[in-house]
Amino acid sequence: MNNKISMTRRQAAATSLGLGAAALLAPDTAQAAAPDASLPPPQTYAAPVPGEQIQAAIKKLPTLAQDLLHKSGVPGLAVAAVYNGQTVYAEGFGIRRVGSPDTVNADTVFQLASVSKSVSATVLAQQIGHGGISWQTPVVKHLPWFALSDHWVTSHVTLADMFAHRSGLPDHAGDDLEDLGYNRIQVLHQLRYLPLHSFRDTYDYTNFGVTAAAEAVAEAAGTDWATLAETILYKPLNMHATSSRFGDFIRRPNRATGHVKTNAGYAAKYQRQPDAQSPAGGVSASVRDMAHWLAMVLQSGEYNGKQIVDAAALLPAVTAEIVSTHTQNMSARPDLYGYGFIVGTQPTGRITLGHSGAFALGAGTAFMLIPSLNLGIITLTNAAPTGAAEALNASFADLVQYGTVTRDWYTGYQHLTAPISAPVGALAGKPQPANPAPPASLESHVGIYQNAYYGPAEIQLRDAALVMKIGPHNMVFPLTHWDSETFVYTPVGENAPEGSRAAITFSKNLAAFTIDIYAESGVNNFVRQ
Repeated sequence: MNNKISMTRRQAAATSLGLGAAALLAPDTAQAAAPDASLPPPQTYAAPVPGEQIQAAIKKLPTLAQDLLHKSGVPGLAVAAVYNGQTVYAEGFGIRRVGSPDTVNADTVFQLASVSKSVSATVLAQQIGHGGISWQTPVVKHLPWFALSDHWVTSHVTLADMFAHRSGLPDHAGDDLEDLGYNRIQVLHQLRYLPLHSFRDTYDYTNFGVTAAAEAVAEAAGTDWATLAETILYKPLNMHATSSRFGDFIRRPNRATGHVKTNAGYAAKYQRQPDAQSPAGGVSASVRDMAHWLAMVLQSGEYNGKQIVDAAALLPAVTAEIVSTHTQNMSARPDLYGYGFIVGTQPTGRITLGHSGAFALGAGTAFMLIPSLNLGIITLTNAAPTGAAEALNASFADLVQYGTVTRDWYTGYQHLTAPISAPVGALAGKPQPANPAPPASLESHVGIYQNAYYGPAEIQLRDAALVMKIGPHNMVFPLTHWDSETFVYTPVGENAPEGSRAAITFSKNLAAFTIDIYAESGVNNFVRQ
């Protein structure tokens, strides 16, 4: 998509909800302190954190959660914290679904959205430690049918490149195909038709880039991705309610339903089915389960005395590899990205690891780890993101490091998350022209229009009006005349929040048309056959 709202919404979901977003840096309120001489210079910090301050912050988690639940209005949330390898807090608040009395608890299963990327990175790290592959293994070594539009890049793009979002694929490549009903393999196959940005020089967030790498690792292991993750990670970590299959999530009796904001309040209107991009956004889990995973990452791959993930294989994933958001002035810190992890720096100098997850159809999630304190927190909500999860984590981090909350984090994160649920399409929210120019006869538009990436689109005449049939399942979109040769329709799916309006504009000779919300792909021209 080429419209500015859409690009901003996608970037917010990918990076601006990170732990070091320059716009939301906490003030340097800590008093200066002498560096700890027992640590090497790269591991010294501006202020010590006494253990009793951490304990006090943990005790305030119920208050933080209740305040955020009230302030945000989200139906339900769950939060867990780990410290020194142990779960020190896990609780739920609110309800699982509006209109139902069922409450959220620590075992309620939520969809994790993009927090799945960090989980999946640890699956890769486990397999890398097991041997046979490395972060530098080319994707095509185990997915020989996979291709990008540049042959050289195809042969060189690695697992690491995909998990660092530096493959050259455009932002959110393939997500538009998923909304049209394409499955995982179909989407991965179609990526070859997209123009590439500079290889390893640019950061563009791609769910299906991560998914391609995960598929390659599953192929190398001789199994499917969901089974691999379950066998080598979820079961060893006693994550009994965790799965990378949507079918498992939807069958859980204790699960949180996604909600979106309406004029009448929050409503459970949609159900996100993310199996096509499961490694990037399809994990579901409870906070109790995720606390085990947080502890494992903080313990360099160890859990309950057993090495689940090789420490040397895990370290590259949690190491800054590329700048994801550049700073706007010299005094600000950038956002950095590893392999499936956002790597940030607190004002105290402490490194944080984490990720946010956002489904416009009804999920907002985030976790934060502070490795120098062996401390972590995760917050899961059952509503389209408003910044509640990130705000709770940031407030907790403030209490831990300073003993007080330094700012209104929720208001700040609201500003960053608002574009995620904003309508897309250049004509969204605009009134139809009072005196639109007429189009050519409707019959003259009828035909099949081809696009290598999106597949064929058929324009049909039904009941004296045009419709477009597109996608592997022949989705039908009624077209409403707008002005001259421009028609509009209402797109559906994760990337089309309520109020979205897509514009189809036919060429004067009716030999082709373009769809505005697909312009970001660079290949949105459909040519008549």
